[in-house]
Amino acid sequence: MSDIPSFADVGHDEAVRRARELAPFLRERVVLSESGRITPPEIMDELHRSGLLRSLQPKRWGGMELGIVAAFDIAYELARGCASTSWTAVNILIHHWMLALYEEKGQEWIWAQDRNACIASGVAAAQGQARIVEGGFMVSGRWNFSSAVTVSDWNMLAVTVRDDSNKVVDHRLCLLHKSEYEIVDDWHVLGMRSTGSHTVVTKDVFVPTWRASCMYKTRGGDHPGAAVNPGALYRVALPMLAGHIIGAVLVGNAQAALEQTIASVKERSTNYTGVRMRDIQAIQIRVGAAGARIETARRVIRGEFLEAQQLADRFEVPDLETKLRCKRDVAYAVSLCNEAVDILHAMAGANGIYDAYPIQRIFRDAHTGSSHFLFGSDLQFSTWGLLALGGEVANPLL
Repeated sequence: MSDIPSFADVGHDEAVRRARELAPFLRERVVLSESGRITPPEIMDELHRSGLLRSLQPKRWGGMELGIVAAFDIAYELARGCASTSWTAVNILIHHWMLALYEEKGQEWIWAQDRNACIASGVAAAQGQARIVEGGFMVSGRWNFSSAVTVSDWNMLAVTVRDDSNKVVDHRLCLLHKSEYEIVDDWHVLGMRSTGSHTVVTKDVFVPTWRASCMYKTRGGDHPGAAVNPGALYRVALPMLAGHIIGAVLVGNAQAALEQTIASVKERSTNYTGVRMRDIQAIQIRVGAAGARIETARRVIRGEFLEAQQLADRFEVPDLETKLRCKRDVAYAVSLCNEAVDILHAMAGANGIYDAYPIQRIFRDAHTGSSHFLFGSDLQFSTWGLLALGGEVANPLL
């Protein structure tokens, strides 16, 4: 392992600087990434070289072990260059964080082989089934939207565990090597094309208990990995921030649209009148309206990252209302990002229909990313509303 670098001495500000400096590099390679429907090797090499994928990995494995807000800041900066790359990166880096919650044998199974390991996921437990057998679980399932699977050697696949009477008794997140599942090449999509979020299929794979972490242990506070990873970072409640992790990408993507629109307006005059576009009040209003939406979304999502870390620092587990509020908030914040991108895309006029025009890709990425079930406003608003109105919300994963 001597040739694997350690990033344990890299702080938050330095990590964010590295992400920011990568953005132009990513922007230059967007066409290559999209056409290949994968994050290209040269980009993966830079992500590994920077250490950003290991920003939430425990220091004892050579990771940075930064605060959870680093996930937002890194995803935001990378998305200013390429939303797909940022989506891939933030999935991989958060899976390093999630692996730290497993019992030590599960961590060693991956990190002792490769501290730079890339891990994909399929987190919809309803798509996987498991039955209890001696020493572990027999796992089968079909998980779609397994982001980063084409660049990963490992996967975290969620399953619903049922007993002999078909009663749900547990939910587990199972670690599998790529030799234990099949990748279905079905990622032919509108946007986020280079995330390689293909479908993953497996049938009757034995997963020992130490590779099958109980999903209830991600709700905040104590967890199986605490004996070796006692830091407050690993006490953060994942259900509070599940949508925020990828929501950060959509804020950075919207910010890229704003920055590129401002740069374009500064340079252009209208073809027919010669009037500087920046002096047209309607243009000013639209830029201001988009900027307000993006900044509001950034403050909401990033602020709740900070709130989650503060709770963990105090050894507090957020209550159900807090978790549902955050789910409500991230859905609303992402809708603001979409509104901002729509405003800016409309300003591009006929230019906005061309593949070569950057806003067109940003528009596609925004609407593709926001289609994630975690951003469904009807679901997130109504669930919080039910609780606020005195109803009961029963979800063991929260």
